[in-house]
Amino acid sequence: MSELTARMKRRIKRRLGEERPTIWIGKNGASEESLREIEKQLEKKKMVKIKILKSALEGDEAKEIASRIAEQTEASLVGVRGHTFMLYKRRKK
Repeated sequence: MSELTARMKRRIKRRLGEERPTIWIGKNGASEESLREIEKQLEKKKMVKIKILKSALEGDEAKEIASRIAEQTEASLVGVRGHTFMLYKRRKK
């Protein structure tokens, strides 16, 4: 997992800023199914916007959940804003 530069983070945030989240994490948390879907979208588009529903938080911070998902999908966490976060993953060559 490579570190993103500030410039890359800004570019990704600008690109995904207006878009709606494509994946929602519900009360079941980050299930195998949702992790597979995140992987699939990262493979296709390199970046994905994810929304964590209040029912999924259960005392955890959105940042904690976001970094856990980033770790599991081997992606870089671009940013967390409220209950929404963005992931970026370079394509494998």
